[in-house]
Amino acid sequence: MATDTLKRTPGAGGATGGLRRLLLENGALTALIVLVIAMSALSGDFLTTDNLLNVGVQAAVTAVLAFGVTFVIVSAGIDLSVGSVAALSATVLAWTATSHGVPVFIAVLLAVTTGIAAGLVNGFLIAYGKLPPFIATLAMLSVARGLSLVISEGSPIPFPDSVSHLGDTLGGWLPVPVLVMIVMGLIAAFVLGRTYIGRSMYAIGGNEEAARLSGLRVKKQKLAIYALSGVFAAVAGIVLASRLSSAQPQAADGYELDAIAAVVIGGASLAGGTGKASGTLIGALILAVLRNGLNLLNVSAFWQQVVIGVVIALAVLFDTLRRKAGATPSAAGASPGGKGKQAGTYALAAVVTVAIVGATSFLHNGSSASADRKMGLSLSTLNNPFFVQIRAGAMAEAKKQGVDLTVTDAQNDASQQANQLQNFISSGVGAIIVNPVDSDAASNSVKAADKADIPVIAVDRGVNNAKTAALVASDNVAGGELAAKSIAEKLGGKGKIVILQGQAGTSAARERAQGFENGLKAFPGIRVVAQQPADFDRTKGLDVMSNLLQAHPDVQGVIAANDEMALGAIKALGSKAGKSVSVVGFDGTPDGLKAVEGGSLYASVAQQPTQLGRIAVDNALKALDGEKVRQTVKVPVKVVTKENVAGFSG
Repeated sequence: MATDTLKRTPGAGGATGGLRRLLLENGALTALIVLVIAMSALSGDFLTTDNLLNVGVQAAVTAVLAFGVTFVIVSAGIDLSVGSVAALSATVLAWTATSHGVPVFIAVLLAVTTGIAAGLVNGFLIAYGKLPPFIATLAMLSVARGLSLVISEGSPIPFPDSVSHLGDTLGGWLPVPVLVMIVMGLIAAFVLGRTYIGRSMYAIGGNEEAARLSGLRVKKQKLAIYALSGVFAAVAGIVLASRLSSAQPQAADGYELDAIAAVVIGGASLAGGTGKASGTLIGALILAVLRNGLNLLNVSAFWQQVVIGVVIALAVLFDTLRRKAGATPSAAGASPGGKGKQAGTYALAAVVTVAIVGATSFLHNGSSASADRKMGLSLSTLNNPFFVQIRAGAMAEAKKQGVDLTVTDAQNDASQQANQLQNFISSGVGAIIVNPVDSDAASNSVKAADKADIPVIAVDRGVNNAKTAALVASDNVAGGELAAKSIAEKLGGKGKIVILQGQAGTSAARERAQGFENGLKAFPGIRVVAQQPADFDRTKGLDVMSNLLQAHPDVQGVIAANDEMALGAIKALGSKAGKSVSVVGFDGTPDGLKAVEGGSLYASVAQQPTQLGRIAVDNALKALDGEKVRQTVKVPVKVVTKENVAGFSG
């Protein structure tokens, strides 16, 4: 078994050596303290009760996932499937309880069983199938995500009200996700420090062969370790879906990387043998504080990814330096006086942090800007020219009106968008503009804004089951019908076409697909030979279209749910595009309009995104001033072809 002791090195004695050892042993805690102090000094909105609770809520799902991953990493394994397993477990719960009338208690058990089953499959493939953990869990990542999409048919499923309370607060102020995080953390600490399987994890991670020779049943222990990881993933998925009031088939995408990062930042070694639950919690809090603080400081979402990547790299580098210096983090329960010493360290850290943060708070007394000229805009993604144009229009109008506009990028993650909206609320903006990743998932955050008397303007997509001051949007269904009519008329009412669908689970993809279907009903001579999702992405549009051409080389038309996929399809079609095959896109992006002008793209259903952004800011200001705002503000769509592209401006 690996022994986690602190080795003394020559010259490390005295007060200096003691401080050095303290910092080496508690590097993650030191980093968290420095971050809290820095964010408190840089932003007057950071150190508020509401915002600190936001940080806890935003850390909860990552922390619960990371507790399960800690078991795996301590035993020198890796689990890349936890994000997908979380989504699958939540989908199973919602599907069985909502669609099939299964009692909620049984549905919850089925969700947890789903997590256990996924973990057992991982463990079996690794322990008995001799697959590397990376490969086995990478396969499960794909399988679990695919099953989630199959069960949900690509659409969010409403979550049972009784379970959705896990996303609420107790007493109107204490978030339930934070309580779940604490409970799961205590369970993880108990398993690591007080159970036979916990000791087995350290033994396997320290030296698997030695553990086997000492009589430890390594294969069975690995089954149990990965099953535990699956349980924690299922709980995280339930908490996440509760926050969003719906099970999202694409939820927790990429969360496995955050979970692994939290474990490593918290002091665990990817080589195995070391790690503890308290360190993992600190790692998750560091990631949450970083994201929260960078949002409040209006740092670009792209730079946020850079910063977090640097932090992860520094954490691993620090682990390497720590080992070279002869210090290793203590294992849970490794020494009789270890827990008392650890508790004393945390208490001292808390006192120092409160003292310094209290001093820095004086820097912000009376210095906060007037909230009535501050707005927040949360976009579903900035990895798409359409939404970049919405941002451009909004920023231009905000500058014209003298508004301080903060723009965030949710990266098509409904949970991340919920965090951003909560950050806007706690920072006291005067109004919020939201382009929802998913119309159902945004409802709880919009309700919270309404409770705080902050008007919310929805742009491009509406928010279900929540009150918004206005919806500024084009009609996606009507636009889809126009796209279908355009391609059908171009082909003379007869021909074979394929449809490239948007990202499964998004309202825009569903609504445009419905419009395509409605529009084609009037043209029975048009035959849809294939429909495949390409996720609103140009590269995927190229790949999917290339594949479809192998099965349908005689296709005569293509409808794509956005211009990016249409441009990918054009690349796959080559010289056929605009000649023997007509392609219709959606959005009217600059690249799309250039393709229309060049003749390779027959038409694009343009939504005038710049106008959407401008009108959204204008209506937000009206709502702030108490003026009457129309509930729905429609920006007309327009079919842009080579004949009228010269006079069109988005």
